[in-house]
Amino acid sequence: MSSTLKIFCKNTGSYIDFAGGETLLDIYNRIADRIPFTPICARVNFKTEDMRFPLFSPKQVEFLPTNSPSSERTYVRSLCMVLYKAVADLLPGTALRIEHSIARGYYCLLPGYENVDADLCARLRQRMREIVDADIPFERKERLTSDVIRIFERQGLNDKVKLLRSLHELYTVYYRLGDVCDSYYGQLAPSTGALQVFDLRPYKQGLLLQAFDPEDLSRTPAPVSQEKMYRAFTDHLEFNAIVGVRNVGELNEAVEHGNSPMLINVAEALHNKLIAKIADSIAERYHEGGARIVLVAGPSSSGKTTFTKRLAIQLMTNLLEPKMISLDDYFVDRHRTPRDENGDFDYESLYALDLDLFNSDLNRLLSGEEVELPYYNFSTGGREYHGNRIQLTDRSILLIEGIHGLNPELTASVSDAMKYRVYVSALTTISIDDHNWIPTTDNRLLRRIIRDHKYRGTSAVDTIRRWPSVRRGEERWIFPYQENADTMFNSSLLFELGVMKDEAEEALRSVPRDVPEYGEASRLRKFLSYFTPISSEFVPSTSLIREFLGGSSFKY
Repeated sequence: MSSTLKIFCKNTGSYIDFAGGETLLDIYNRIADRIPFTPICARVNFKTEDMRFPLFSPKQVEFLPTNSPSSERTYVRSLCMVLYKAVADLLPGTALRIEHSIARGYYCLLPGYENVDADLCARLRQRMREIVDADIPFERKERLTSDVIRIFERQGLNDKVKLLRSLHELYTVYYRLGDVCDSYYGQLAPSTGALQVFDLRPYKQGLLLQAFDPEDLSRTPAPVSQEKMYRAFTDHLEFNAIVGVRNVGELNEAVEHGNSPMLINVAEALHNKLIAKIADSIAERYHEGGARIVLVAGPSSSGKTTFTKRLAIQLMTNLLEPKMISLDDYFVDRHRTPRDENGDFDYESLYALDLDLFNSDLNRLLSGEEVELPYYNFSTGGREYHGNRIQLTDRSILLIEGIHGLNPELTASVSDAMKYRVYVSALTTISIDDHNWIPTTDNRLLRRIIRDHKYRGTSAVDTIRRWPSVRRGEERWIFPYQENADTMFNSSLLFELGVMKDEAEEALRSVPRDVPEYGEASRLRKFLSYFTPISSEFVPSTSLIREFLGGSSFKY
């Protein structure tokens, strides 16, 4: 090739010549025999791009395997557009709402169809299979936003119209698949033929869309029962509908009209009501002779600590005397901490805790003894004792907060009749638009980035780098036990992403362009760009989000 332009391909460890304007797909097709998989996206200078991304200058390129996080997101988004086209083909004029992930799939609703039966589901699945087998390209387009708004208006995508009008961008990227157009938070596959593994089945009032199982790319995962999580999601979706803020476009519109103080007040009132209801349920069981121990569990940055402190206040109004224990103080000395597959300390492991000491202290407390609680010094990596002694009275109730609270092995020595279990997670129920949900993990990651940046001396680079290990720990040690909960508390707040926007963006801008974490930082900044900033002025000092933003009246 006469061109002197070159990319550095990380997959082959070599420079490859290319002509200006060639796409990633063009380059891949020339070197496909040197890469042992078929990519549906790639990283260009650490940012994820679709395979039709054109190159005009030297870049570093890494083609990504299907089970990488970026490829999995690309695959699922592409499936969503295939489902949208199938609905448009078979049910003209019917809207599609993709609500959230659950049961190892994605919960979808067809407004107007109260309960989707097996026959309708089979017809939609068959139409999706025909679209996949036809190998239709996903065409990436970029036009004036005013033109894209007109396209979406013709298709009845009013949620996207509202969002685009609130963003005030001159140009907008969208995709065309056959005769339908759509926009997505991120790139799509080059064509439908890449989406061979999927399933669609009836679920609740709608459908469950499934992609491949990350542990076996040849099949979809077996669904799991998540009845309590479904109810937690559904309750908040109904609340959002009553408030009139189901998606980011409606949220931005409310902010522009000066209604953010009211949204904050209403969302905080809902949290107060739910926490009070949980406290009442605990008190009732306590007075029936059970519930001497309340176990509060949940994944990283779910707001467990503030929830526990607010629950303690509500329990006091029920004339109970809460005593709090943090599982973090029962970590083993650092040199005894288990290691993960990369050789790093695995603080997510149940066995990072001194289970023998914890159960001994717990049983001594329940038998009426006074116990000196340990303190774990994270700086030295060792256990200390500072004279923190507690003893239970006739009105005492133990609140134990930590990620492993729902794991039966944690409290194996205590009768289940004495336990009340609460699962806390930020189950984000506001959507970007009807076809783009907000992953709960992104909400929690942004919370953690802000908290680590402001209060723990940890950069956004380090938080992002550590996050995959945290997520693996959650998948192994937390999520399998979440349905053990007596109740679930959704710690997300309708307004929080708008309030976090400025501080999160500041932390993310500090991520250098020459590190792998830049790609994730760039993705999160793109996500935050959809939100109109909301001032934290009206967020009360008792708000759960203050645990991350600062300004809380609670001591941590």
